[in-house]
Amino acid sequence: MDINQRILAELSDLESRAELRHLETPQGIDFSSNDYLGLAADPRMKQAVLNAVTSSSRIASTGSRSLSGHSEVWILLEHDFARWVGTESALYFTSGYAANIGLLSALLQPDDVVFSDSANHASLIDGIRLAKCRRVIFPHLDLNFLEDELRRSVSNAGARVIVVESIFSMEGDRAPLGDLSALAERYAAELIVDEAHAIGVRGLRGSGCVAEAGLSNRVFATVHTCGKALAAAGAFVCGSDNLRRFLINRARTFIFNTGLPPYFASQVAAGMSLAAEAESERARVMELSVFLRNELQSNGFDAAGSDSQIVPVILGSNDAAVTFADCLGTMGFGIRAIRPPTVPAGTARLRLSLTAKHSKEILAELVAAMIQARSENRIARTVSVSR
Repeated sequence: MDINQRILAELSDLESRAELRHLETPQGIDFSSNDYLGLAADPRMKQAVLNAVTSSSRIASTGSRSLSGHSEVWILLEHDFARWVGTESALYFTSGYAANIGLLSALLQPDDVVFSDSANHASLIDGIRLAKCRRVIFPHLDLNFLEDELRRSVSNAGARVIVVESIFSMEGDRAPLGDLSALAERYAAELIVDEAHAIGVRGLRGSGCVAEAGLSNRVFATVHTCGKALAAAGAFVCGSDNLRRFLINRARTFIFNTGLPPYFASQVAAGMSLAAEAESERARVMELSVFLRNELQSNGFDAAGSDSQIVPVILGSNDAAVTFADCLGTMGFGIRAIRPPTVPAGTARLRLSLTAKHSKEILAELVAAMIQARSENRIARTVSVSR
């Protein structure tokens, strides 16, 4: 079979399993956006970018930061971000994917053991794979299983590293960071936490779950994505100054990546500043998430163990998820079906992402539409459970 035939066969297979994806512009009331604080359309963000472009000496970085692409504005931004989240240093990468790939592939060595939560997202998984170290995938938030595996690896010659998300992107639940930190200390392991869906939303002034738990000085590294609540792009790896120096010299996604133009630092800085002051928006998002979970569960929908602004609705089959999403789309709700391999087989779902722009009235209308969609398509009621 030549490569073109193979491509067609794989596309056909995806379509037969209701897993073929298409690029679509969101329509209707958007429940797929990670713009949790509603800053993406904030005129203050736009003005910050316009001012920065006008005052900047160039509109392109012209190279990687280790060559011609560096600017002092990035040093200032990294310093301010580290101070915000309570760490010694920070290093900016051009995307969250690049940050996780760069951190894990540079840090981990073949003799090391990494303990990765089964619900970790793709960039963490791919970074660990690139490191070619021993991998232990523990069931989602099963700390008993994790402790057993940590105990078994005590004699391992290399380092041991636990990798989790603080708020899991598909489950919407939160990692018990205090318990994980205690396990790491008990078994001489390090803890790395991806705060992609927590920064701006949780903690004092939006500084994230690690800072909220008082663990900034006990976690080896945190990764904070800027393209969600901060309405920008890129990500920071935060930790010690030695870690920052190491990544500058060893993280391939930093060394060989063209930097973003200097003016873009102003957009990140504006997002950080506005998010830090967005107390009412943070409270609103949390209030809305509680309301929506209660409405869903009281009407027989499975919202899994969500404890955040991300509220999944587990439907099981790919066909059910696609049918639900399409039906809701005709009623004016922009919702995507999430299917394998993004989530495990048999757990296809709708992922409802809440922002400060939503209201209880809109959420009540959404639940009513979901009840109607379930009835019209004769899809069985599901029972809400904690996972």
